[in-house]
Amino acid sequence: MRIHLLAILLVFTLSVSAQDKLTLLDIYELEFISDPQISPDGSKVLYVRNFKDVMTDKNLSNIWIVNFDGSNNQPVTTGNQVDNSPRWVDSNRIIYKSNKSGSSQAYQFWLNTRAEQQITNDKNSIGNIAVSPDGKQIAFTRFVDGSRDNFIKMPKKPEGAEWNDPPKFIDDLNYRGDGQGYLKAGYRHIFTMSVNGGTPKQLTSGKYDFGGPVWSPDMTKLYFSANLHEDGEFDPRNSEIYSLELSSGKIAALTSRQGPDHSPVVSPDGKKIAYLGFDDRYQGYQVTNVYIMNADGSGSKNISSKFDRDPGNLTWSAKGDRLYFQYTDKGDTKIAWMNMNGKVTDLVSSVGGMSLGRPYSAGTHTMTANGRYAYTLGASDHPSDLAVGENGKSQRITMVNEDLLSMKKPGKVEEIWWKSSFDKRDIQGW
Repeated sequence: MRIHLLAILLVFTLSVSAQDKLTLLDIYELEFISDPQISPDGSKVLYVRNFKDVMTDKNLSNIWIVNFDGSNNQPVTTGNQVDNSPRWVDSNRIIYKSNKSGSSQAYQFWLNTRAEQQITNDKNSIGNIAVSPDGKQIAFTRFVDGSRDNFIKMPKKPEGAEWNDPPKFIDDLNYRGDGQGYLKAGYRHIFTMSVNGGTPKQLTSGKYDFGGPVWSPDMTKLYFSANLHEDGEFDPRNSEIYSLELSSGKIAALTSRQGPDHSPVVSPDGKKIAYLGFDDRYQGYQVTNVYIMNADGSGSKNISSKFDRDPGNLTWSAKGDRLYFQYTDKGDTKIAWMNMNGKVTDLVSSVGGMSLGRPYSAGTHTMTANGRYAYTLGASDHPSDLAVGENGKSQRITMVNEDLLSMKKPGKVEEIWWKSSFDKRDIQGW
C-alpha cells in the first residue's frame, strides 16, 4: 500500500560529549519569558522572567522592564517568590501580583522612585486584574469562601480526644481539580477598589464563578464571561457575555446562544464588543470564531467563518477597523490582524516557547493601539525569549539562556519537508 506524505522529519544530532549535553539537573538553570506587556505608547515592555529554585523545587518569577529597542533591561522585582501579571497604570506606575505575603495579592509600583504599596490583603489569592482607563481603580476576581450543608452530624468529641478526620459530604458536580485535590467550597466573584488601597467592593454574588472583568471606556460598566444558567453545572460550556452596570449593580446578558461566549474586548469608542465562541454541536472539538456585536448585545456577527483556525488574544486597533490576534497553524503560533470582513494578514510567526513540560507553544503577545507589539519568541533551540516588532518587522531583545546554552551543545533540530510516496512498511521502519 502506497500513500502520499507531507511531513516534518525531526533529526536530532546526538554526537556530543557528556559534558556538553543538557542534563535533567539543567532544568533548574533554564529560564523563560512570559506575559510581555507593552506600554500604551510602545516605548517600554514589562515582562515576567521565570526560573526554578533547585533547593525547594519551586517555580519562581520576577518582573523586568526593557526599552522597545532592547536597551536599559533591568529588574523591577527580585527575590525567591512568584511575581507576575504586570499591568500598566500609566507611564510611571504599574500593578502586579506577588505571593511574597503568603497569598497572591496586588501591588502598586512607581518606576521612577521604586516605591511600592500592597493594595489587596486577603487570605485568598486574587485573580485577573483590570486597570480602569483613568488609572484610579482596579477590577479583579477573588475566590469567596462558602460552606456546604452536611447532613452528617458528628457528636462532639471529648476534650483532648484524637479522632479521625470527619467524613466529607459533597454534593457538587465539580468537586476535585487536577493538582488541587478536593476543591474548597465557594465561588470566584468580581470586586473593584482604588489603586491606592482600601476596602474592596464586591459586585457579584451567588453560586457562580465569574470571569475576568473588562472596563468600558467610560468606566460605567464592566464586561465579563460567565455561566449563570441555572443548570450551568450540567452544561459547563454554555457561557455568555454579560455587562455589569456599576451604578446600579444590574447584570445583563448580551449573548444567548447555546455554546461558549467568552473573552470580550471593547472597541476604543465603546460601541462594539469583539468576543470568541462557537455554536455548540456537542463535538469533541470545534473551531472558535470571532464575533462582533454592539455594546448592548445586538447585531452579533461572525466575521471569521472562513478562517479555519482558532483565533485568540484579541486587541482592537486604534481606529476600530481591525482586530489583532494570534493563532496556531501546523504547530507555529502567529500574530495576525483581521479586518471586519474576515480577511487575515499575518504579521509574525514563532510565537511560543513558554511551556517546558508539555509540547505546546503556549506563546502570548500584547499590542498597542499604534501597532507596536511584544511577544514571546520560542524556537526548537531555546525556551521563550522576549521579542518586539511593528509593521511585521521584529527583533529578539533578550537571550536569558545564552549563559547556559553557550556551554552546551544540544541536539540540532532540522526540519525537512518533502512530498513523496512511501510503502507502508518503509514508514513503519522509521
